[in-house]
Amino acid sequence: MSVDSENVDSGADEPGWDVDPDDESGAAVVATVGRQLKAWREAAGLRAAEFGAAVGYGEDLIYKVEGGRRIPRPELLDRADEVLGAGGKLASMKQDVAEARYPKKVRDLAKLEAKAVELLAYGDHNLHGLLQTDEYARALFEMRQPAYGQDEIERAVAGRVARRSIFERSPAPALSFVQEEVTLRRPLGGTMVLRRQLERLLEVGQLRNVTIQIMPTAREQHAGMQGETQVLKFGNGSAMGRSEGAFAGRAVSDPKQLRILELRYGMIRAQALTPEESRAYIERVRGET
Repeated sequence: MSVDSENVDSGADEPGWDVDPDDESGAAVVATVGRQLKAWREAAGLRAAEFGAAVGYGEDLIYKVEGGRRIPRPELLDRADEVLGAGGKLASMKQDVAEARYPKKVRDLAKLEAKAVELLAYGDHNLHGLLQTDEYARALFEMRQPAYGQDEIERAVAGRVARRSIFERSPAPALSFVQEEVTLRRPLGGTMVLRRQLERLLEVGQLRNVTIQIMPTAREQHAGMQGETQVLKFGNGSAMGRSEGAFAGRAVSDPKQLRILELRYGMIRAQALTPEESRAYIERVRGET
């Protein structure tokens, strides 16, 4: 969606760009950018309405952005940089502002994933967030109870999509996923959403650094009955992990506790279908969908 859709005529206040008042660090970033934008506008001798017309935004949205109540879209910062002759100073803030849009816990998780050299993840209820398509993620957030507001949904989806940059990293981290069979068959969001999600799994599974395995429901021995498990390993030799059924569900970094999670995950992988068998299974389910 272009900046022109949020102009004076439409008056659109698109969900997903409001500041979360409970996110102090994110709100501080947006407030700082807003002050900078206002300072450059006033130095150029432009009123808010004149500046808004020049960049394709309504006057009210300009005031919201400058007041730190609205997260500026990247297109606005690019256009403002040109109109105000900021020489790249405003446009350079796009990355900080983009991160402020995502919920704080998502930003924290994304930072850990960005540093990880290896990820091990077992999922039982739905597909792991890194594997999800936009529409599958949206369906998950829309069915949350108590219900999310539209702005919360948009922020959550944007944050989940941003985490997928892990697949583009170089050097690439080793990513291992084990998914319960049911996560491939539950049509969250509808049949076509599921079909496109299965196609995404097949696409991601072709990457040399990614392994996807399926745990059949009919398994009589299953080391993952205590719930989801994830371990992140970092280049300096440290690691962090979490499992729903261990250590009160807390994130842990103690080597002894991590060995328990790694042992559990190793057993889960051994009990699941091989990567080749898993790919064939995903293709079969897609054909049935």
